[in-house]
Amino acid sequence: MTVRDDKRALRARVLARRTALGAERRAALSADITGHLLALPALTNAHTVAAYLTFGEEFDTSAFVQHVLRAGRRLVLPRIVDADSPTARHLMLYAIGDVSSDTVPGRWGIREPDPARCPAIGASEVDLALIPGVSFDRCGGRLGHGAGYYDRLLTGLRPDCVRVAAAFSAQIVDGVPVEPHDQAIGWLVTEGGAQRAVPRDPSQIADY
Repeated sequence: MTVRDDKRALRARVLARRTALGAERRAALSADITGHLLALPALTNAHTVAAYLTFGEEFDTSAFVQHVLRAGRRLVLPRIVDADSPTARHLMLYAIGDVSSDTVPGRWGIREPDPARCPAIGASEVDLALIPGVSFDRCGGRLGHGAGYYDRLLTGLRPDCVRVAAAFSAQIVDGVPVEPHDQAIGWLVTEGGAQRAVPRDPSQIADY
């Protein structure tokens, strides 16, 4: 099997485990995860926070997003650009002031910033990024849905930007299969708490 085959198999297993949690359990776990996110010291020091709006059975980001806005921080959300081009598709970030009025349904029904209302923000301006994914490991490995949107976006972040993944413990595995282009996360937050990722290669440790 290739690495991509391993990724597809792991993605299917983890998504099934996440579904099996059930809506009520996911809601309760999301509340616990949000509490741990809000306690991160890096959030206190962040002026610009990148997040995302929940899709399907993901960790529910709504409480986190509202906290960022109420705290007076600049919240930026992603919008998909050139979705039908495997080589050109990417995410652009926009600052929003109100989730209801500043976002519109986008690709796959995920709400995205309305570019007519929201200013574009460069990835290099982000101080803390909340990053979605299907599965993670405690060494910083991340498995997405396979389109590469976030791997492209993360390359534009500053080296000191804090990269945070929030997920249910059911999504955590011993080792995510990775390829050279895959981008790592710096912190992993589950219902059990927040933990800094420890790369397998010590030379990859960054000041997250």
